Amino acid sequence: MTTTKPTASVRTRQTLSAGIPTATIAVALLAGAFFIIPFIALLAGITWSDLPELLTSQSALDALWLSLRTATIATIICVLLGVPLALVLARTNFPGRTLVRSVVLVPLVIPPVVAGIVLTEAFGRRGLIGEHLEALGIDIAFTTAAVVLAQIFVALPFMVTSLEAHLASSGEHYERVAQSLGSSKWRTFWTITIPLLRPGLISGAVLTFARALGEFGATITFAGSLQGTTRTMPLEIYLARETDPESAVALSLVLICVAVMVIAVAYFRPTAQNK
Repeated sequence: MTTTKPTASVRTRQTLSAGIPTATIAVALLAGAFFIIPFIALLAGITWSDLPELLTSQSALDALWLSLRTATIATIICVLLGVPLALVLARTNFPGRTLVRSVVLVPLVIPPVVAGIVLTEAFGRRGLIGEHLEALGIDIAFTTAAVVLAQIFVALPFMVTSLEAHLASSGEHYERVAQSLGSSKWRTFWTITIPLLRPGLISGAVLTFARALGEFGATITFAGSLQGTTRTMPLEIYLARETDPESAVALSLVLICVAVMVIAVAYFRPTAQNK
């Protein structure tokens, strides 16, 4: 007598029915609807025939180009800073490590406006560091550099937490073996540690880019809103909402599409098909 192997969909349904109560599934569907319905409403509120004109205005193009440019620069800097910082926090013990980790993660929980005030106190024209830079003829506040700095401040924790998670799961076994065979710390770092970090580095970089692209509060507080200089897409949407709501909705759709794409890249993992 032959038996028929259950298909993947049947196995999935069996797993759900066996492991998850029906009430839990119902609540999960309700939670999913809570997220999906607002996006459906956004799509329903768009006048699609006017969309090309709304998205190709000079102010919208300036804001989009500035956002993409600054978010890319901020992501590169976050990678350069985040890898060493995550390694130190994950692989070393030193007094005050918990406090340092807490400070690094603070931008994740404080309001973005507070982040902007913190940056202003540090790098503004009368700030702790900014007043000395101004004496050298270097102004950061209300410049494109201020936008990048704000994006780094709020996005760097995403890179650090992503890398720390991968470092914790991979352990130090391979690095110790390489060094026991005579490999230098620098060579081990490039040939063992970085390849092991690649999944976390990719997902962290993508999430960092997405967070930098959507940054608003710290940017408007520290960098202001100057078209072509500091007015990123979130600021353009905020201003358009008061004068041209249809344009604000259209620009919001652009940011949502970009966010969906980067999150899909960050979390997409190809899985082998069962034979």
